Amino acid sequence: MLKMQSTPNYLWNTDDVLGQGATASVYKARSKRSGELVAVKVFNNASYLRPQEVQMREFEVLRKLNHKNIVKLFAVEETTQGNSKQKVLVMEYCSRGSLLSVLEDPENSFGLSESEFLIVLHCVVAGMNHLRENSIVHRDIKPGNIMRLVGEDGQSIYKLTDFGAARELDDDEKFVSVYGTEEYLHPDMYERAVLRKPQQKAYGVTVDLWSIGVTFYHAATGSLPFIPFGGPRRNKEIMYKITTEKPAGAIAGVQRQENGPIEWSYELPITCQLSVGLKSQLIPILANILEVDQEKCWGFDQFFAQTTDILHRIVVHVFSLQQATMHRVYIHAYNTTTIFLEAVSTQTNIAPHHQEYFFEGHPYQLEPSLQAHNFSRTTENSPLTLLSSVPQEPVGVRFRDPSLDFPKFVPKVDVLADCSMAKGVLSAVHQTLKISRSLLKCQEFILRGLYWVIEILKAKCSRVLEKREAAVSMLSCLQHTELKAFVLYDSVSGGNGSTELKDLAEVKTRLQTVTEDLTRCSHSISEHKGTLDSLLSELVKQRKQAHEDRMERKCISCPGSTASGRWSAASRRCSSYTSNSRRPG
Repeated sequence: MLKMQSTPNYLWNTDDVLGQGATASVYKARSKRSGELVAVKVFNNASYLRPQEVQMREFEVLRKLNHKNIVKLFAVEETTQGNSKQKVLVMEYCSRGSLLSVLEDPENSFGLSESEFLIVLHCVVAGMNHLRENSIVHRDIKPGNIMRLVGEDGQSIYKLTDFGAARELDDDEKFVSVYGTEEYLHPDMYERAVLRKPQQKAYGVTVDLWSIGVTFYHAATGSLPFIPFGGPRRNKEIMYKITTEKPAGAIAGVQRQENGPIEWSYELPITCQLSVGLKSQLIPILANILEVDQEKCWGFDQFFAQTTDILHRIVVHVFSLQQATMHRVYIHAYNTTTIFLEAVSTQTNIAPHHQEYFFEGHPYQLEPSLQAHNFSRTTENSPLTLLSSVPQEPVGVRFRDPSLDFPKFVPKVDVLADCSMAKGVLSAVHQTLKISRSLLKCQEFILRGLYWVIEILKAKCSRVLEKREAAVSMLSCLQHTELKAFVLYDSVSGGNGSTELKDLAEVKTRLQTVTEDLTRCSHSISEHKGTLDSLLSELVKQRKQAHEDRMERKCISCPGSTASGRWSAASRRCSSYTSNSRRPG
């Protein structure tokens, strides 16, 4: 019973901890009247050592805010046990943990999927926009302070929480107090709070932008952008050096050896699941908010403008058949075909005038003035198929060999090390599964695209042969007409020729030349048509085999399956295909 605590309207068990901090703990609680689940933030004795103004600040901030992407405050109450009454914030309960718990799932060790990342981007931007509209600076933005729940449509909803460090601050105002979590802390604040170096700097609202930049990089890649050898918590001086000496445009810096050089990165890593189209939009934002110089760093107006621009774009899925790569093209609904073709060219290096498209088995014509919202709706499973009129080198699925990230087994038993190793193994397995699925999907699109192209070529060959037959028939008819006309004119004119007969003979000569050309072509076309038929037959077999392989894998994943023999054969085929597809080209 000592573990049970309550306020006049809410009850909780101290074992149901959702989170703990220096000044408070958060528990899962229930309403005494309705049984509704809530989260209660219970302040400890250390919290009362702070100035009264600071103690009241979180209550005042939360009462001022009301937005779907910010955790709601329901009530402020006090505990009923004992003589010392502790303040309790009763807040909205987010049942799916935090963004940090999502990123700690082995499935997301290399970052979120593109669809989930876009949801995080939307929710954080919307929540931050509400904070700025109310002149609030958060000062402790990190994945652990972004809570998650799932809506009725099955999609995630993320909400900003923990406003213990928040305060009112206009864009042109500064503050001198230091708050935050060191991996996500602006370098100026890091110098004073972590390195304990005396300084007289004042900080502005852009410190939140730095924290957002680190958070977005973490969500996109599964790792922090700035990592000294030994980790951020063990090598604090190098951590500060990396963040303050970062070149303009760089979005990450890693030191791989003790006292070694810092490797700067201007791109997101190859293991990141985001498409080239989204990366090209996101990287400039990260580069400009991960800027240590507060004078050069973007302001919130620029940040909101650029992120909103991404979120307002539509996506056109394009599969480049010869390059064997899937692309997502982010464009505005009002953009025309001309802009779309240029965007595709940027990602594929295929010039607009060399681009030909198929959609659902048919040639797809895009008029230059057609706006993107009038394009056929594409999806990951139903993209536009791009065919270049000039030869292209295959690219394929780009990835880093997952064996490089497979953890090493240690000879002794160590609970913490074993836990870390198990998580590393799962991460490598999940990454291998994602790569395998991408390769299989790529295989499916290649087979499907080639089938369509060959069918269209067959139809074109048939049309040419039909024209040849029509030309031969016309020539035969013309020869018969010429003979009858010659006899008629000869009898009337007494053997003298006529201009009409000469014209008829000239037409006959030209038609005969065309017929001969078509006849020569028809022999070649007939041979190619036979080749196309055999290719189509082989493609049908390959598609059927690929479908059977997928069915076998699904069967194996079911408990109690007896398809182990079939799985062995399928896995051999899969491993052969994967090894052949590993290198670009």
